[in-house]
Amino acid sequence: MSNVLVVAELAGGSTLKNASLAAIAFAKEALKTVGGNLDILVLGSDTAAASATLALHGATKVLQIQDDQLKDYVAENFAPSVAEVAKNYGLLVATATTFGKDLMPRVAGKLGAAYAGDCSGIEDEGGVVVFKRPMFAGNALGYCSLSSEIQVATVRQSEVEPDVAGSTTSPIEAREFVAGGEASRRVQFVSLEGVTSERPELTDAQVIVSGGRALKEKFFEVLEPLANKLGSGLGASRAAVDAGYCPGDFQVGQTGKIVAPQLYFAIGISGAIQHVAGMKNSKVIVAINKDPDAPIFQLTDYGLVEDLFTAVPALVAALPQK
Repeated sequence: MSNVLVVAELAGGSTLKNASLAAIAFAKEALKTVGGNLDILVLGSDTAAASATLALHGATKVLQIQDDQLKDYVAENFAPSVAEVAKNYGLLVATATTFGKDLMPRVAGKLGAAYAGDCSGIEDEGGVVVFKRPMFAGNALGYCSLSSEIQVATVRQSEVEPDVAGSTTSPIEAREFVAGGEASRRVQFVSLEGVTSERPELTDAQVIVSGGRALKEKFFEVLEPLANKLGSGLGASRAAVDAGYCPGDFQVGQTGKIVAPQLYFAIGISGAIQHVAGMKNSKVIVAINKDPDAPIFQLTDYGLVEDLFTAVPALVAALPQK
């Protein structure tokens, strides 16, 4: 196996998502074992700016496929083009975002390739690539190798430090869009109903303030002033989302978003395994909970046993405006 291809992710067909930098870092580590070259593939309706940014990340070349049908993500439009380019590579990598988790298994199916999803690392065992994968909410690690000629993997963003841009620019090559045929004609993009916010995306945020079910209807009333002071993202436990106190897009955890910010506030969150699986790799964890026996305190760097409705406003008052 030789040569590695990273599939970058764009928002709205034009804006590079930072999550792609984790896939590049993972691919560079894999390259030490598989050998060959590293290329980056970017697909969208306007790829010029994203391609220029990706050209600073040490690839042999950046391949761009541009077409109006690639403005909004529909797997049936993306997979044929990715599969066509990937025929010349031994390892295909993307980040395990919603985009990567949906697209890459489809590409693997088209190529007859083996697939390893949600990887946290890669190891070399006598020249054989071994993929490391968290299992059982991160309480165990599984190791697997793939035997197909072409291999496909997605990488968990929170487990890999994002690649840093260099000063050398890689050449950019245009590739042809491959139409999806009958499958593409039967699927139409209608709309995307997402949560729009001026706050940073949870997966990109350096600071996250998360709240649990204990906040009840005062979820935003209590947490927003703190998030505003810190310039942070807003997250939540599954219990808070299920109770309807905040949108599902806020959910952090095994069935939500996997994050690893520099600073994570867990406010009124008990520390269920499902939630911990999504944030335990945060660099510094701070918890506020009135229950001294809450499991979250086993994980925290700093913990405060206090009523959150008293502690959080006091913290907000003590912090300078960001």
